[in-house]
Amino acid sequence: MSNKTSKLYASPKRYVITNYTRKQAKKMGVVVKRSENPAKKLDVYKDGVKISTCGAMGYNDYPTYWKKYGKRFADTRRKLYRQRHEKDRHIKGTDGYYADKLLW
Repeated sequence: MSNKTSKLYASPKRYVITNYTRKQAKKMGVVVKRSENPAKKLDVYKDGVKISTCGAMGYNDYPTYWKKYGKRFADTRRKLYRQRHEKDRHIKGTDGYYADKLLW
């Protein structure tokens, strides 16, 4: 297999849950774990039952932007994220709600 081909079959990077996300989860009374779905970042649990899978892999989130580019840039990206997702981020219990509260 060539290097180009082997890269196609390489296992994707796994998301590393940040302290920011863990603190947000604690405030909400939920537990977060890396998603079993390789296309998603987080599985959200309440009382041991999975209630959501959120955060698409391949996209950055607030703590990632902050770490890579600084707070000012991260704040701009957060504002734009919230504008884009205004319709679904307020509906409690949805994947969009948990993505907004835990990752942004």
